[in-house]
Amino acid sequence: MENKSIQFSSILISLIFIILCVPSVTSQEVDDEHEFTYDVNSPLGPDHWGEIHPEWNMCNQGDLQSPIDLTHKRVQTTSNLGRLDRDYKPANSTLINRGHDMMLKWIEGAGHIRINGTDYRLNQLHWHTPTEHTVNGRRYNLELHLVHQSTDGKIAVVGIMYKIGRPDSLLSLMEPYFKALASTEGVEMNVGIINPRDIKIGSRKYYRYIGSLTTPPCHQNVIWTIVKKIRTVTREQLHAIREVVHDNAEANARPVQPLNNRWIKLYRPDDHLNK
Repeated sequence: MENKSIQFSSILISLIFIILCVPSVTSQEVDDEHEFTYDVNSPLGPDHWGEIHPEWNMCNQGDLQSPIDLTHKRVQTTSNLGRLDRDYKPANSTLINRGHDMMLKWIEGAGHIRINGTDYRLNQLHWHTPTEHTVNGRRYNLELHLVHQSTDGKIAVVGIMYKIGRPDSLLSLMEPYFKALASTEGVEMNVGIINPRDIKIGSRKYYRYIGSLTTPPCHQNVIWTIVKKIRTVTREQLHAIREVVHDNAEANARPVQPLNNRWIKLYRPDDHLNK
């Protein structure tokens, strides 16, 4: 009888360990691009994402969806949010072609950002072309998403938008790897140590709002931080990333979603000398 109790206890402990080690499904983006598309004319397109799987229903039914238009009519300027508190560090990384995008993943995280006293670890970044967010209806050429997660599974994303101009240093570094992974899907390639602090922001000003993941399952209550300054990439860099990640659609950007009475905060330092 005692042996059975010990055996049962061991099984119970093992089950608890497994449950605790399984990551939250709802807080993660879907990796299999074959299940959905960005083609608005497809039955698997953005208007139908919520119909593909029951657990994706938030894509059609959620009222806090992303991306949005950062319209100045709904912007409240404030200095109370404080500077974006980044504590990033160089870390080993891999690049993977997910079909719908290229994702750079830091194997054990690359530091964190702190928002309202909570640390969100930087896990990965990826690109969308053209931008998913718009500013007063204007869409730019490229959007970079830095995806962070807290220990309790909450998501915070920092977005940086780009227009045509001077080269982007990170994309210059990534281009050889893009070409190497162009004909593969789901294969991870080690790209070595990447320091996220080398990703230029160029402005203290940023937009802040509550939204969602922009791919299924469209998990909500994501804290979005969109850098106000528009950075630059070359046409050649834009072409390189489009050639790699776009299989059937001309873009991998979800259409703008309804704002639904949400307000957008714009952080501006008290000293207006900072751009």
